[in-house]
Amino acid sequence: MNKEKTTADWIAMRESLQISGDAFIQSDYQGAAGGETFQCVSPVDGSILADIASCTSVDVDTAVKAARNAFEQGSWHLTPPAKKKSVLNRIADLIEEHLEEFALLETLDMGKPINDSLTIDIPLSARTFRYYAEALDKVYGEVAPTHPAALALVQKEALGVIAAVVPWNFPLLMAAWKLAPALATGNSVILKPAEQSSLTAIKLAGLCAEAGIPEGVVQVLPGFGEETGQALGRHPDVDMVAFTGSTEVGKLFLRYSGESNMKRIALECGGKSPHIIFDDVKDLRAAATAAAFGIFFNQGEVCNAGSRLFVHTSVKDAVLEELLAWGKKLQPGDPLDPKTKMGAIVSAEQQQRILSYLEKGTAEGARPILTGGAVRKESGGFYVSPTVFDNVRNDMCIAQDEIFGPVLSVLSFDSEEDVIAVANDTIYGLAAALWTDDLSRAHRVSRALKAGTVWVNCFDHGDMTVPFGGFKQSGFGRDKSLHAMDKYTDYKTTWINIAR
Repeated sequence: MNKEKTTADWIAMRESLQISGDAFIQSDYQGAAGGETFQCVSPVDGSILADIASCTSVDVDTAVKAARNAFEQGSWHLTPPAKKKSVLNRIADLIEEHLEEFALLETLDMGKPINDSLTIDIPLSARTFRYYAEALDKVYGEVAPTHPAALALVQKEALGVIAAVVPWNFPLLMAAWKLAPALATGNSVILKPAEQSSLTAIKLAGLCAEAGIPEGVVQVLPGFGEETGQALGRHPDVDMVAFTGSTEVGKLFLRYSGESNMKRIALECGGKSPHIIFDDVKDLRAAATAAAFGIFFNQGEVCNAGSRLFVHTSVKDAVLEELLAWGKKLQPGDPLDPKTKMGAIVSAEQQQRILSYLEKGTAEGARPILTGGAVRKESGGFYVSPTVFDNVRNDMCIAQDEIFGPVLSVLSFDSEEDVIAVANDTIYGLAAALWTDDLSRAHRVSRALKAGTVWVNCFDHGDMTVPFGGFKQSGFGRDKSLHAMDKYTDYKTTWINIAR
């Protein structure tokens, strides 16, 4: 077994790392048709990692045509299930074989701690492909209970050409969540990674081809949302857009669909998740620890982050004492240090956005009890330390807006009814959590909370076997589980008259 790499080992590996910024179109790495590029800036130290192809509508047209041709020719969707399974499992194998390279690319590109990339993001990405490889031949059609003189077959068919538009916070994992079920159901997929973190998607495309994905079935178009993303959203020959990102951009894709071909849209958008701690909890330390990691994990750049902490008045002081102790420990460190628990913010723009909310929170009257802010490092880069605001009202912008950073708003409550009402007082409904030792309360409150996922006595637990997605303006459609396959297919009924 290989020994664990040190910071020096990762730095040495970085120096020899081969980084591609090309698009992957028709099974070939190439620049954008117009030759445009943009710089990939590492949030770790502000260095330039690569020049990334900036794809335009011309590249989108080329990729969509290739994807459509592949679908119509049946080079993938008519492949027998056993062969599809073999190819998807081979993609998982290749991800694992390139585990350290993927992890390093993810950390350099997005800023997350190397240990998180190495032990969470990349292994879960491989796990996603394996799950759908095993699931794809377990989905059956139906025979409708019609009159004996007819035979009605109900089958699920692939939609055709899917545009998968993914965010920058979990670049490879979110790509896997879209790619694997879309491929398992027989579609051609054009992946548009976030401009802030394109490197692992670009790397993955070549491995898909190596695993046996036919030409045109998986393509990657890096570029900006307003150019590449909009072109995909408006393209008349794209059958569906599967999007994870902000609610603001999700609404744009709905508009693009209505103004073009009414393509299907599946959205996993923003969140402002309530994390509730009741006064009957005996293990307040566990609850406070979960609250800390629920907002500070991945630098707070998590769509379902528990950014609103509701604590019963009678246990608030005890919870905050434990919480602040964790917040002081979880300070930003070198993302290439395996001991680091909190890394860099993805970009200078996102860093400034977070810092602006620290000013807004104070101006609105919230009390910072753990004062964060920009962290200056000799190496450069973009870092923000944890901030905790007390005396927060739910109508403050720090309690309503998705900040996407290590900023926690603490609100107190006295009754179950009040906390449910305030917790639901948000445009979002992605996730929620509650801590209680009362089983009846656990059932009662979890039913009352308007969220796609509700955790009880834990936070951010999950598995590939359970769906993930939101209510309200957190979007619709589900990633993960067998349910994710539904959105990439539609039902076809074949009615056969067998009367003599």
